Amino acid sequence: MNKQLPVTVVGSINADLTVSVTRRPGPGETVMASGGGISPGGKGANQAVAAALQGAEVCFVGAVGDDAYAAPATAVLRSSGVNLTAVEKVPGATGLAVITVDETGENSIMVIPGANGAVDADLVDRWRDTVSAAGIVLLQGEIPASGFLAAVQAATGRVVVNLAPVVEVDRDALLRADPLLANEHEAGLILTQLGCDGAAAVAAGPESCARVLVEAGFSSVILTLGAEGALVATPEGCERIPSPSVTPVDTTGAGDAFAGACVARLAAGDDLVTATRHAVRVGAFAVTGHGAQDSYPEPGVELPGQE
Repeated sequence: MNKQLPVTVVGSINADLTVSVTRRPGPGETVMASGGGISPGGKGANQAVAAALQGAEVCFVGAVGDDAYAAPATAVLRSSGVNLTAVEKVPGATGLAVITVDETGENSIMVIPGANGAVDADLVDRWRDTVSAAGIVLLQGEIPASGFLAAVQAATGRVVVNLAPVVEVDRDALLRADPLLANEHEAGLILTQLGCDGAAAVAAGPESCARVLVEAGFSSVILTLGAEGALVATPEGCERIPSPSVTPVDTTGAGDAFAGACVARLAAGDDLVTATRHAVRVGAFAVTGHGAQDSYPEPGVELPGQE
């Protein structure tokens, strides 16, 4: 049996303010909404929770504010067993995401970084031992570029990157990703950042886009394709992984559920394709519930498409 590799997530923690609408408003338009509750979120926190619920041993490096949102923002991280020793409390506000979900389950998200802006090189360096001890380090795009670079430089194990949102980061650090996790839109922006014609690559289709990313220097790439599943690409070729059919309720955090589940299975010793097959099922489960972390499957729950 393969030994479970420890995972360290260096990323963002948010409080999510979610409202539901029949349809998202156009410019200058007011629509009536419901909801308005606060739930835990942040791409880093979401992925850490998803990984922990899928059996990974997870440590988190990040920051929250000294406000009332810090407790609800970290509640599910705590209950899912994520080690929060390296989460610092800083003066000011915890990160906040304002999420609008329409009746088809599609969402629009606005993020106020708050304390996540403190996850810079200095903070990451204070927890360098936590990062270097990890078998897998998982990163996103909701922290400062200096913190991203410091985490990659401290990593001695595998680096997995979901550069969402796509922000400017050190090129060599980004190319350490194995795999790079991205949707098609993000993949195009990343290729543009690397000096390639990202728009042309995306227009040519997922397989072509993934091949261009591998040719740009990534050891492996996983493109998420929404309801169509995912695509795994390496220098040896590409393989499509279909998604089970489900009725979406809320797509918030589904990509993070995929990322966390994928990393959990990589930490357990799965190959990329096997890990992606599992992650696609976890992502499909997540869209059938409301919110981000609250929609993630608990251990032992039967997943869509599971035999």
